[in-house]
Amino acid sequence: MAETRADLDLQGAMAQGRSRPAWAEIDIDAIAHNARVLSRLVQPASFWAVVKAHGYGHGGPTVAKAAQAGGAAGLAVALVDEGVELRQHDVQGSILLLSECGSDAVDTVLAHGITPTLYTAEGIAQFARAARMLGRETPVHIKVDTGMHRVGAAPADVPALVRAVVEDPLLRFEGLWTHFPVADGESDVDHSFTLGQLEEFDRLVAELRQSGFEADVLHAANTAGAISFPKARYDMVRCGLGLYGHLPGPAVTAAFAASAGADALRPAMSLKAEVVAVRTLTAGERVSYGRLRPLPAHSLVATVPIGYADGVPRTLFDAGHHVLIGGRRRPLAGMVTMDQIMVDCGDDTSVRPGDEVVLLGRQGVEEITAEEWAEHLGTINYEVLCGIGPRVPRLVVKRTSASA
Repeated sequence: MAETRADLDLQGAMAQGRSRPAWAEIDIDAIAHNARVLSRLVQPASFWAVVKAHGYGHGGPTVAKAAQAGGAAGLAVALVDEGVELRQHDVQGSILLLSECGSDAVDTVLAHGITPTLYTAEGIAQFARAARMLGRETPVHIKVDTGMHRVGAAPADVPALVRAVVEDPLLRFEGLWTHFPVADGESDVDHSFTLGQLEEFDRLVAELRQSGFEADVLHAANTAGAISFPKARYDMVRCGLGLYGHLPGPAVTAAFAASAGADALRPAMSLKAEVVAVRTLTAGERVSYGRLRPLPAHSLVATVPIGYADGVPRTLFDAGHHVLIGGRRRPLAGMVTMDQIMVDCGDDTSVRPGDEVVLLGRQGVEEITAEEWAEHLGTINYEVLCGIGPRVPRLVVKRTSASA
């Protein structure tokens, strides 16, 4: 039997969201399981969990602790505030900041034991000054841009930056890293581009070693790189999407199946609600804003209290999307509204207020995935997960599986 909301542990929801029957269930056993699977896959490299963007919408501190329970050797965040939030929730261990922060955040980074990524002379100088004020050694990572062209130092500039770190008595050259834009690509061009990035990274590492500079750890691989390019694992990998039970595209999915054996990843988020009202409408009636589509037959229409303000895009109606009620797929009856959706239950008069509605996840033998949403929306599963809004309560569940 499915849990009721009263059975579940509420995490980080807006107070407003607690008073309506709509929620996201976060399976922390699935997070820990996925961490174990990925850790085994990338050995002897260490597995680091990327928990930025509020844990890809799952809840940063909750995910961080579950990932560590599954063997994650470290954590990675995009923003200083994300790292601070983890510390405020008593998350221990290494936390890597993935982008260089502004000068106003340097003291905060050091005060909370967050490891900075640096790629400018100014950033290195700021952390060197702050480390001297504290009188404490500070580990830093240098990021090199090998083709993503977002942030990071040009390869030609890296030797001088590394020298500045190494020659400072209170900075430690802990890491050198890069990032892949097309490790999940399916084309020969994408594959060759990623291999070219690895060659450039290896060339730079060799150049630094010849100069007597060597980082404690090298890292390059995101989830796609860690699975599809074993050479890219180096000393550690930074996995985000895989931690949450999803993979970035068919090429990575095939590579995972070929290398993971009996292991499988388990999606950690389900998005659910309850029916709050039903009404019977005749064929031809038009439901919701715009009155865009007539009901094809005499139907029971169910109202469900979740909408585009919660991350359920209007485009799902145009795409002919379904939800699950009573273990059956049911189409949307009209345009998604800000706070509600209406569902066409056809001639099924058994649907009642209080019935569970699944927008993401499994009900009976049926399942709706983030990948299905992404296909309908013309986007990627990352955006679907991160798009579930902050007023949706995250409810922590534990569903231990024998495969974990």
